[in-house]
Amino acid sequence: MSEQTQQRGTSQARRVVVVGAGMAGVQTAVALRDQGFTGTVTLIGAEPHQPYDRPPLSKAVLLGTAEGSAFDVDFDALGIELRLGCEVLGVRPADHELDTEAGPVAYDVLVVATGAEPVTLPGAEGVPGVHLLRTLDDAERLRPVLERQHDIVVVGAGWIGAEFATAAREAGCAVTVVEAADRPLAGALPAEVAAPMTGWYADAGAELRTHTRVAAVEPGSVVLGDGTRLPAGAVVVGIGARPATGWLAGSGIALGAHGEVLADAHLRTSVPDVYAVGDCASFPSARYGERLLVHHWDNALQGPRTVAANIAGDTPAAYDPVPYFWSEQFGRFVQYAGHHTAADRILWRGEPDGPAWTVCWLRDDRLVALLAVGRPRDLAQGRRLIEAGARMDARLLTDPARPLKAAAA
Repeated sequence: MSEQTQQRGTSQARRVVVVGAGMAGVQTAVALRDQGFTGTVTLIGAEPHQPYDRPPLSKAVLLGTAEGSAFDVDFDALGIELRLGCEVLGVRPADHELDTEAGPVAYDVLVVATGAEPVTLPGAEGVPGVHLLRTLDDAERLRPVLERQHDIVVVGAGWIGAEFATAAREAGCAVTVVEAADRPLAGALPAEVAAPMTGWYADAGAELRTHTRVAAVEPGSVVLGDGTRLPAGAVVVGIGARPATGWLAGSGIALGAHGEVLADAHLRTSVPDVYAVGDCASFPSARYGERLLVHHWDNALQGPRTVAANIAGDTPAAYDPVPYFWSEQFGRFVQYAGHHTAADRILWRGEPDGPAWTVCWLRDDRLVALLAVGRPRDLAQGRRLIEAGARMDARLLTDPARPLKAAAA
């Protein structure tokens, strides 16, 4: 498909419809106005709530220190039409129309920003006391569970599982975390990097059971693969998320192996006049030489600027960020920037059993990723070094007393 065909109707578009009212969708709508787009902007969200930010759900909202996390955006002043509590059922690109619960919606340009949906635990759907943590309603259902200090079983020791376990311990709950892999964050970090994190659970008073599978969930208990029965006033499932793209079936919009929209370097889809951004889309990274699917907040913040520039402008803008993510767990501030593979060289700054340390990944002596625990300055400097493609002096890099930027060769 030619770029001219892809751009048909874009810079002259009068009606942009954004599907998904999370961070990616809201920021796309706002960025369109920032870029000077004067046409109609409609933002469609499946939830009835005013659009809100998700990170506080596993922290302040869950613990009751905040009632919500609505975006501080005056949609009326920006001329952005909100259609909330409206589920989108499908799209017919040939007709430039969406099918929704409320009837068809026409568009000149469509932006797919429906994010990701949590993976459910087989056999646990509909069992009383089983929870997910993805939406504001999820957090509000879990808040009284923490207030009553139930025994809680968390299934999955990934980012969301660790953050929820942290909040549950702060609330005084007894917490057991069950993980099928041999370590926490097995899908994100190599064993040597995740190993120090295993002790964080015990330090916080939570029990972590690795190499452990769930055989069944029953009201009031979780049955493990070895027959052990854990008491559970509540079960929280955090075993991953997948792109929320089921509604695109039959549209002709190309999807990848994980169900994500296959966007190009300009975040355009395989269908003219349709873009995709945020957790629901992957994009080719020239920086890393592979296609990236990034399920993190910063991607949903940065990508919309590229989409808006491509809709409102005449010169295509490419998207190739340094991915960034943070997590607050067990009294530690964990930050990650970049993208690593198993073939990259690992170097440490600081002792992994200490309160603050950083892990760096190098490829051909260039910094490609780093994980910083309690060392935000390392993260800030490292992110800039990754963006610059800087070569690093390994001897200087491993000295935690030196600024990371001093190791740039």
